[in-house]
Amino acid sequence: MTYAIISLLSSIINLYLLVIIIWVIASWLQTFGVIDARHPVVRQILSIINALVEPAIAPIRRIIPSIGGLDLSPIVLILGLYFILNFLTSFRLTGSLL
Repeated sequence: MTYAIISLLSSIINLYLLVIIIWVIASWLQTFGVIDARHPVVRQILSIINALVEPAIAPIRRIIPSIGGLDLSPIVLILGLYFILNFLTSFRLTGSLL
């Protein structure tokens, strides 16, 4: 039972990591004019991705401001999620929290 829950949480975190990476790449493409956010379909997709990522990024942005226009909050979030994944993996392998 515990193994199934940990596997489910790991899968959800991996999917969320993928969404974050897509969000970062989409913001770069939008900044460089490769994709047009005025198109209704693109705007809808970007708003869905933004709605998924922004609640997790906002608290990090309050703590770590942009440095010279470079937003480091996605990197901090990704590192935090990898830390949680490593913790879950070690818990799954050892079967205990310590």
